[in-house]
Amino acid sequence: MIQKLEQFRELIEKHRTHGIAVLAIFIVVMLIAVCCVKCSGGSDDWTEPEMVEDHMVKYPGRTFDYKAKFNDQQARQYAVASQIGLPRPPKDRADAASMKKNLRLVHSTENYIVDSLTHSVPYLIPAAARELDAIGAEWADILQRNGLPHYRFRVTSILRTQEDIRALQRSGNINSVTQSCHCFGTTFDLAYMHYDKVTRTRDYVHEDNLKLVLGQVLLNHQRAGKIYVKYEWKQSCFHITVRE
Repeated sequence: MIQKLEQFRELIEKHRTHGIAVLAIFIVVMLIAVCCVKCSGGSDDWTEPEMVEDHMVKYPGRTFDYKAKFNDQQARQYAVASQIGLPRPPKDRADAASMKKNLRLVHSTENYIVDSLTHSVPYLIPAAARELDAIGAEWADILQRNGLPHYRFRVTSILRTQEDIRALQRSGNINSVTQSCHCFGTTFDLAYMHYDKVTRTRDYVHEDNLKLVLGQVLLNHQRAGKIYVKYEWKQSCFHITVRE
């Protein structure tokens, strides 16, 4: 009898020790999980779930013929660019860098994105840089006043060197001319079919309607005598030269 009682006590002790071990393991695992959650909450790698955009909204402006309204030809734009822009076209990137005292660096803002520039450098004369900012500000104002989500438009080409132009010509770009307005820091191209949404809402605006918003802004500035605009449908951009 005594021997059986001793075996029963050892069995209870064995299970009690095993239970404590399991409990200890459980506590350690929970502590690790809590630490992981806290760390991931402050990590830059964490991303919010993608917002479903399922409600299209529109800018109520009246459509117009872009090609007819924006038909300021190369000769007209080149004449003013060569008059108010850099004293001469830069030969290459190093030459453009030597002219930086006459230029302003153009970078992405809350209203537009400077695209990855493969055949130009992000510099404009101060007057052209101010005009680009003014276009961006009016763009944002129209979106806000009409209760539309905020988007950024894209700047696809800025100051080109003669070296950049030769590279474009070799690539087969039919719009690349030797005497280019882009060589004087007065000219920039704005894409009209690619926009980047900033606000996280279910509302969205179609690219064609955003093109109308941007077109309306450019039309206002063109009518005010601030810019020349050429609608380049093959390149899907507005080609803009500042006038003053």
